[in-house]
Amino acid sequence: MKPIVAIVAQGTMGAGIAQRLTENGVEVRTSLAGRSAGSAKRAAAAGMRDVSDAALAEADFFLSIVPPGDALALVRRLASVLGAANRKPVYVDCNAVNTATAASIGGAVGETGAPFVDGGIIGGPPKTGDAGPRLYVAGPNAARMMALREYGLDIRVLAGPPDAASALKMSYAGLTKGFTALGSIMMLAAVRAGTAADLYAELSDSQKQLLGWLAGSVPRMYDKAYRWVAEMEEISGFVGKESSDSKVHAAFAEFYERMAADNDGNKKETGMLTAFLGQGAKK
Repeated sequence: MKPIVAIVAQGTMGAGIAQRLTENGVEVRTSLAGRSAGSAKRAAAAGMRDVSDAALAEADFFLSIVPPGDALALVRRLASVLGAANRKPVYVDCNAVNTATAASIGGAVGETGAPFVDGGIIGGPPKTGDAGPRLYVAGPNAARMMALREYGLDIRVLAGPPDAASALKMSYAGLTKGFTALGSIMMLAAVRAGTAADLYAELSDSQKQLLGWLAGSVPRMYDKAYRWVAEMEEISGFVGKESSDSKVHAAFAEFYERMAADNDGNKKETGMLTAFLGQGAKK
């Protein structure tokens, strides 16, 4: 018998994973309570069924795919129905949270009696012909997630500590999204200093791979910056508030907050970045 999977919420990642599952014959449930018309549209396109919270708790697996700041609140919202369910779903927190936050979420899930799995998603939403993204899982219940490999998900069980998936996600995102922030900051500084053309020329000569990576990652950041604010804050916590190193990603959080406001406003700085990266097309 095919499993029933509940997914909250219906963003591009949640809906993308849902579509991969429904294409393989899996029933995917969700809750559209309080969600936008865009969420409802994505859910419908992915074949997700809108159900009550009680029906979510009757699934075999529950995948939490929400902004980092909403992850613990979702558990608290569902605590009563999870506690009342006779057959508990495997609750998988797939969010970009640090290990301390993951422990709090796991503790809250444990109080309901539901088995908990620490998860972390690396890669973009599923695309036709692509096996990704990778859903890394860890903890004593992680092996149960392998059942979903049969239905199109790239599940990878980590042998490390129970919070290894969150630690991996924090480390990976700290590098990739951190590099995007750092590159953007220095490109903007070069534009303001009047040396943009010189920096671009030097990168073209000595750092072609880095320039190519920035050309791909920076423009994709504009519409996602608002979501990365909390993620950078989680990474700062993962690095450790007692360490001065944590200030790096805390500053990146402020940067992404500014980029999000700029992208929603006059697009001055995002426009500067686009112009910088477009210099190659002028030659």
